[in-house]
Amino acid sequence: MSTGPLSTPATAGPRPLRAADTTPDRPWPVRHLAPKIADYIAKMPPVWVEGQVLNLKRWNTLYFLTLRDTDLDMSLSVTAPASAIDKLADKLADGAHLVVHARPQFHAKKGTLTFAADDVRLVGLGELLARIEHLKGVLGAEGLFEPSRKRGLPFLPAVVGLIVAQQGDAEHDVVSNARARWSAVQFEIRRVTVQGPRAVPEVSAAIAELDRDPRVDVIVVARGGGSFEDLLPFSNESLVRVAAACRTPLVSAIGHHLDTPLLDLVADLRASTPTDAAKRIVPDVSEERARLTQARLRARAALTHRLTREQSGLDHWRSRPVLANPTTLVDMHEHRVDALRESARRSLHTALVHGRAEVAGLSAQVRALSPAATLDRGYAVVQGADGHVVRDPDDVAPDELLRIRVARGELAATVTSS
Repeated sequence: MSTGPLSTPATAGPRPLRAADTTPDRPWPVRHLAPKIADYIAKMPPVWVEGQVLNLKRWNTLYFLTLRDTDLDMSLSVTAPASAIDKLADKLADGAHLVVHARPQFHAKKGTLTFAADDVRLVGLGELLARIEHLKGVLGAEGLFEPSRKRGLPFLPAVVGLIVAQQGDAEHDVVSNARARWSAVQFEIRRVTVQGPRAVPEVSAAIAELDRDPRVDVIVVARGGGSFEDLLPFSNESLVRVAAACRTPLVSAIGHHLDTPLLDLVADLRASTPTDAAKRIVPDVSEERARLTQARLRARAALTHRLTREQSGLDHWRSRPVLANPTTLVDMHEHRVDALRESARRSLHTALVHGRAEVAGLSAQVRALSPAATLDRGYAVVQGADGHVVRDPDDVAPDELLRIRVARGELAATVTSS
């Protein structure tokens, strides 16, 4: 059994003409594929491409650099002649924005793809400002800068998420000032790159990581200022959208004065410096104690004044005669009520006596005029069967029944003759 390298199965048959026809038994050798790739790429036209400079180096008459995308972790290798770069040498450095005119080249020997540039141009400050203003309008139209989206900071955060440069004073400014105000505050610190091509992905990842941590009450992105170009990552659309999607209150403390990165507009709070951020996110324990003491004194003074005023009012009313001797109000009317009651009794008695005498007189008159009085003297009233009074003998007939009414009752009689 042979232990040497596997031989190329070229003798198995003719080499496939198309890539789709290759098989494990009939593959293309590298020497056959690489030139095909090179020929295919050579047919591609040159292209203008934009990105940020990374790893800029010079060797003899050539410059080598990596052109990195400003939003995603993608990059291309670019070579450019010194004649195209030297005119920008004093302005060109890692992090600069370039637009290059380049043609793709595939190096068959190493299997690498590079872009050979023949024209290199810096993206001017005016153009960058115009792009930021345009992006600001787009994001503003989406409502990412609306005040209604701003969340209030917690009064006393237990854990503060801090995103700072790997080296710099921003971390010290935030931590020292915050702990001087409230010694119990804790920090979750993420040290990242805050300028250049790596700033956007690293800051975005740090914001997302701290936002997922349930212990973190507020996130601070701090940087100690810088030039307009240095602050460009904080106006990057990808980073701004990550900050807008953050559910934890976010504080932007970039430490600039003249420029306003878009991160300031989407953050829940903009602090002018990292030190200002520390003062805004953590209350000063001594100031809070002083406020509590002052508030307690004001409350005690207000309560004492209210009690004194109410006690004075009570003493005033209690000193009045009507409250000192409550019966005074009714004593002065008691005799008048008694006199009026006696007068009313006498008037009623007199009226009753007079009324009784008047009733007796009227009763005598009624009795005198009443038919019953006549009957009492022996008279009688004769009535026919139908109840009419008989005044004439001719009004009755023989055998007619009559009613004879006397003082003490009635009698029945029959007419025998008229």
